[in-house]
Amino acid sequence: MSQTALILLQRVEHLGQMGDLVHVKPGYARNFLLPQAKAMRATVANKKRFETERAQLEAQNLKKREEAERLAERMHELSVVVIRQAGDSGSLYGSVSTRDIAVAATDAGLTISRQQVVLAHPIKQLGLTEARIVLHPEVSIPLTVNVARSAEEAERQARGEAIGVQDEDENILGELQAENAAEEAAAEAGEASEEAEG
Repeated sequence: MSQTALILLQRVEHLGQMGDLVHVKPGYARNFLLPQAKAMRATVANKKRFETERAQLEAQNLKKREEAERLAERMHELSVVVIRQAGDSGSLYGSVSTRDIAVAATDAGLTISRQQVVLAHPIKQLGLTEARIVLHPEVSIPLTVNVARSAEEAERQARGEAIGVQDEDENILGELQAENAAEEAAAEAGEASEEAEG
């Protein structure tokens, strides 16, 4: 299997730090690292260029990291609400994507792209889920994603109240109790009118 040698221009998670010489699959280099300027090909000319520009790159990286850390301090308790349709069991019709989360975060005041959102697994259930926002290769913040059927349900979830199937059961139970009470009242009214007639 052929590998492409690259010099990293910034820290890349699970790969290496700025200045590291790494060997990756050609598709990863061509489709991700090179177009996003996270790395450059490890040619003799590029190695010399990197060494001459290294101090400048490190200074830029430090400045960007400090900006990201300041932003992280302001946004450390960030939470977003995503309203979705769901079945009785709490399963979503579809899933919540990184794009949906990026849009919700932007609406909440943090302008990010979907590439900055990291999910451990796709969100396919109602409830609270933790995601991560990568502000800089070395700085990320936690984000609580509150997936609910309505704004009221989202508020209840945020307070820690259980929702979903239990709510459905309570609603059905409430409806049954109301029906039974109505039937009993009708029966009592019927008995009362029979006694009045008799």
